[in-house]
Amino acid sequence: MEHIKDYVIGTYRELPGLLSISVIKNPYSYNPLIDGLDILVLVVTAAKAGEESAAHVQLDGDRVLIRTLGREELESRITGGENRNIIEWIVRGEILLDREGYLADVRERLLLFPESMREQKRFIEFAGFLRTYLQAKQDLLDGNLLDAYSHILTALHHWAHIVLIEEGRHPELTVWKQLRRVHPGIYKLYEELTASPETLEQRVQLVMLACEFSVMNKMKSCCSLLLDLISSREEPWSIGELQAHPLISELRVDLSLVIQKLVKRSYLREVAIMHDPSDANALELRYLASNM
Repeated sequence: MEHIKDYVIGTYRELPGLLSISVIKNPYSYNPLIDGLDILVLVVTAAKAGEESAAHVQLDGDRVLIRTLGREELESRITGGENRNIIEWIVRGEILLDREGYLADVRERLLLFPESMREQKRFIEFAGFLRTYLQAKQDLLDGNLLDAYSHILTALHHWAHIVLIEEGRHPELTVWKQLRRVHPGIYKLYEELTASPETLEQRVQLVMLACEFSVMNKMKSCCSLLLDLISSREEPWSIGELQAHPLISELRVDLSLVIQKLVKRSYLREVAIMHDPSDANALELRYLASNM
């Protein structure tokens, strides 16, 4: 391992814009934490987001994945959660080089899990929950029972993530092991869905009912980031303006479904604006915060 560390530092020390290097060893054979290789080396640079590269090398008999990420892309992945392993990479990795203490600061922020980060992740998970839950309902109506099962299982995962985030825990590290201690009721639902002797349709309907009453009541708190943004000005917002706002765009969440549900729950007001007097039937829908 020391030879690998020396090789990495020697190879990347002079990389333009280098910020940090960390290394993590795969704890188990074939563990997907680092894509099945033995060791991951994470190289972070000051380059713009999207400038990413990966290399596979063999050193001292170990297969090493060297992944290079720009700082903006790293931050985006932490927020967006597309690659959940990245949290483990940062929290558990050994920092070999850290100019200006960048990666140490990121790790500290992840461990503290401040409310601003929780708010972002709650919103992302609720948007994912809403889409998969409603898809499960439609699948059930259409008689697509296996699809309904698949979607409600995904919705249950999102619900579990929301609960863990509310408890100040990162759902990226473990889910059901943490949840069994934090919220045994949801864990029981997971067991009912996956292992109950009831029919598949009965199991799906049970979890959907629980989702309807428990998670939908969290809509306002889970969407506080969006609701606060819409409340920040008196003029109504278009969907395009909201989607392009930096607070939302970095989360990579499609707002359309969430906004429609917020309107139906009267957390938002929908207003129609006519831009072209020659066509009174062409109205743009915009959104304002309600007084609730």
